[in-house]
Amino acid sequence: MKALDLKKIFHKELDVIYDKEEVSNFFFLCLEKYSDIPRIYLQLEPEFTISKPETEQYLNTLEALKHQKPIQYIFGETEFYNLKFNVSEDVLIPRQETEELVDWIIKCNSKHSEESLKILDIGTGSGCIAISLAENISNAEVYALDVSEKALEIAKNNAEQNKIDVSFIKANILDQATWDLDFRNIKFDVIVSNPPYVRNMEKREIKRNVLDNEPHLALFIDDYNPLIFYKAIIQFAVDNLKPNGELFFEINQYLGNETKELLMVSNFNEVELRKDLNNNYRMLKGKKK
Repeated sequence: MKALDLKKIFHKELDVIYDKEEVSNFFFLCLEKYSDIPRIYLQLEPEFTISKPETEQYLNTLEALKHQKPIQYIFGETEFYNLKFNVSEDVLIPRQETEELVDWIIKCNSKHSEESLKILDIGTGSGCIAISLAENISNAEVYALDVSEKALEIAKNNAEQNKIDVSFIKANILDQATWDLDFRNIKFDVIVSNPPYVRNMEKREIKRNVLDNEPHLALFIDDYNPLIFYKAIIQFAVDNLKPNGELFFEINQYLGNETKELLMVSNFNEVELRKDLNNNYRMLKGKKK
């Protein structure tokens, strides 16, 4: 089948569900993955034909997209901060906002390029934050914590795939007994977390493909105590950050001031609330006094 004819089928089946530009992007991602052809090639070779076995892969992907399964889960992989990561429905799909957080941390710590830094990522999921920081900050000794055994398995595989050394720990940050011995003799220069922060009341704002596929354990939090993870992590940071150590968060855009206040009353200064590229308050940083 001609590739351009297959592209028309994608639009016929999917334009009623997704934006047309997004549908085109789905097709070109399939072109790159299944046929190893860059999208510009079709402009040069409009008669390019896709083999029957490859066509089946496209059509299977099309069917999954019709049921609004995220294409990252269909492929089993995604890219984050110029690295490849395996993903499944046991971990969140890494997002642009989190890339912005990683970039902020890297820029804040580039001056330490000759010093040994200890970094902890709490709620690591796929390992995208921890692995990206270990790759881009010289002499960083990176630890990553998660409560999910399945998530940790994926994160460990991602570290091995990218040939990056990260120490992974299974623990629940809300239960000190699960991590106390691991961190008793370690003080960190940087702690970062992208914890669950979407309130149940906000589910109506979440797209169906997220609600139906991504792990609710990593997404949602009770309406009546939406900052429970931030409170626990801040207390952990008070006890385990070095003086002048930095704490970074990805946050709920609707709770920016409330989360910022938690840092300000907990012995942190130089507190900064930052917007992402979509103009939402998504990132927060504080320095331990």
